[in-house]
Amino acid sequence: MYFTNVVIGQEYEAGFFLGGSNYIGDIGRTNYVYPNQPAGAIFFKYNKNPRIAFRATYSYLPIKGNDLEADTDFKRNRGLEFSNTINELAVGIEYNFYEYDLSTPGKTWTPYITIDLAAYSYEYVSGEPQPNQYVYDNKKSFTIPFGVGFKSKLIGSLAFAIETKFRYSLEDDLDFTSEAIPDLNFGGTGNDWYTFTGISLIYTFGRPPCYTTGF
Repeated sequence: MYFTNVVIGQEYEAGFFLGGSNYIGDIGRTNYVYPNQPAGAIFFKYNKNPRIAFRATYSYLPIKGNDLEADTDFKRNRGLEFSNTINELAVGIEYNFYEYDLSTPGKTWTPYITIDLAAYSYEYVSGEPQPNQYVYDNKKSFTIPFGVGFKSKLIGSLAFAIETKFRYSLEDDLDFTSEAIPDLNFGGTGNDWYTFTGISLIYTFGRPPCYTTGF
């Protein structure tokens, strides 16, 4: 007589994420975790096993910067400010440090890390037909976000997670910087970052692992 453990179904997760976003660039503060704009996301996950999940996420991320909030006299005296909105679609992998399975006692919480490939869009200044009159357009780019988090069972099929994601944008004009326009050439040479920190509510569904016996 022998016993086999056969998994005939996988669990899925869906939910929403609420929190705050912030930008790190040529204007305002340079804190990497300093959410100052309300932001949100929706996501879907496929749990391949208790350690690895594939995930897809749409995020709505307003960002802003204000030199008056900066920690340098140069920026505070300059007094620039801006606001923009990032729409992002990401797919990637979530890795749990511990096995995670809401149907199994002792496996209902874990820290985790994520890495994604993301496409995003935002507004940028495409021209200055007349002095101090700017033309705006929509621009698309890519980034490789990574993040850290902690998730745990809440009740029944519900769980929650606390997470922070970091994005290196590969662009230097999220704040409307433009070397082609003197008034918008802020002198920065590094690309901008944006981050998203918050808490999510997660609903888990699908068929859990099933065990069979053989003779």
